[in-house]
Amino acid sequence: MGGMNRRHFLKTLGVASATALAFPALALRGQGRKRLRILHTNDTHSRLEPYPADDPNYPGMGGYARRASMIRSAREENENLLLLDAGDIFQGTPYYNLYNGEPELRLMSKMGYDAAAFGNHEFDNGLDGFAEVRHHATFPFLAANYDFSQTVLDGKVDAYKVLNKGGLTIGIYGLGIEFEGLVSRSLYGDTKYLDPIEKAREIESLLHNQYRCQLIICLSHLGYRYSDKKVSDRVIASHTSHTDIIIGGHTHSLLDPAVQTENQEGKLTTIGQAGYGGTYLGSMLVYYDEAEGEKFIESNTTKI
Repeated sequence: MGGMNRRHFLKTLGVASATALAFPALALRGQGRKRLRILHTNDTHSRLEPYPADDPNYPGMGGYARRASMIRSAREENENLLLLDAGDIFQGTPYYNLYNGEPELRLMSKMGYDAAAFGNHEFDNGLDGFAEVRHHATFPFLAANYDFSQTVLDGKVDAYKVLNKGGLTIGIYGLGIEFEGLVSRSLYGDTKYLDPIEKAREIESLLHNQYRCQLIICLSHLGYRYSDKKVSDRVIASHTSHTDIIIGGHTHSLLDPAVQTENQEGKLTTIGQAGYGGTYLGSMLVYYDEAEGEKFIESNTTKI
């Protein structure tokens, strides 16, 4: 990445003082303030190489090498960085047909991903196919509302993960899309689909009350919003109380900036999604004031 492009990228990520100026009451408080950078992707669909220069939608955009370079630059400027994916890592180019997802997982592991949601296309080679390549990922796959206990994936997909970044306790849980109309029974086998609203409430309560998480993130492959009553990220936000951030996928929505909507208690939940094909990198800058228990989030997406 050239010098000018790198400066532009870091500026769009909000590394400069724009955030502090926009939110002085919290951003400029003293020792109790903690800061976290979150980078996120979704629905990258095996797009290892950039799109062709003549592509009508994403000319010359994307590619794992360019994404890795941007992530590396962000790490240089952010001591505490969380890297997440909201699912559908697999399927979309011949790389997946030839190598069954191995290069995607190996490259994401090198980039340092912390967690990923389990998307519907992760089922495309069946449960056995996913199990064969799962070990190439150094990060967990999360899906609280998929019960894999009677399948070969028992113990290979987690409901949630708790980690610490810069003294901030963070809980992350995953939600997956319903199988009907998307995934054949022959592919998901004896996997049980559980109500995502009920599981979201159960897991966020666990993370809030037992683990005392200061930031709770849902990695969702439910989709941003629908015209009918189908469960979406917006629905999850309105039915939960402790989930601060929903990083979504499935509907290929480009939210720039991320959307803020009220949760069940009238507090703000931030919903982010970064389009399709690994052509954008989502970014959130989280400030948390430990003394007050307050937090705010600034976000944007950047072309890859």
